[in-house]
Amino acid sequence: MLLVLASLLLLGRHAAGLLPAFTSWVESLGLWGPVVFVVGYAVATVALAPGSVLTLAAGAIFGLLEGTLVVVAGASLGAALAFLVSRHLARDAIRARIEKRFRFEAVDKAVARKGFRVVFLLRLSPLFPFNLLNYALGLTRVRFRDYLAASVGMLPASFLYVYYGKAVGSLAAIASGVEAERGTEYWLLLGLGLAATVAVTTVVTRTARQALEEEITDVER
Repeated sequence: MLLVLASLLLLGRHAAGLLPAFTSWVESLGLWGPVVFVVGYAVATVALAPGSVLTLAAGAIFGLLEGTLVVVAGASLGAALAFLVSRHLARDAIRARIEKRFRFEAVDKAVARKGFRVVFLLRLSPLFPFNLLNYALGLTRVRFRDYLAASVGMLPASFLYVYYGKAVGSLAAIASGVEAERGTEYWLLLGLGLAATVAVTTVVTRTARQALEEEITDVER
């Protein structure tokens, strides 16, 4: 798994350098542009490449509404693939090493019990890197359908960054690192994300504590 992650990190660094050329190519594809963009975004997500450039570029290429839709579609597809890679390549091996540690089991049960709520709040939080979170959640017991449904939590941030990309309006400017001015909506989203961080911590901690108590009670019996 370490070799896989190292390979993905190297691939992600290489892919990051190709993103500006990819977005320029997508812009020239016409009707096929959205389809290719979704696939490219998914590949970039699996490869741990930063998605911010692609999200901004979506706004410049497709506009606000279509740009948001293709970003959420690409990010959801990529998140699903990364989750499945993590779950089927590493989960059993890691679980075998730590299955006797009650605290991990408790947290794992907490995510399994309230999977949609936990993942939704994690998607809203700005403190958990999106690409790494996909792989981390694959190691938990959260149901795939809850994990995928909670992708709706990506909508606020996706909409905001697509809006910024539309405001910049130039792929060349986005590729060079020019940022749009951060207005009131940015700080509102940041506040929402921080509130979600507190909420997800509370939910996981409380549910994990209950699961831990049940684990200990079962062992004592």
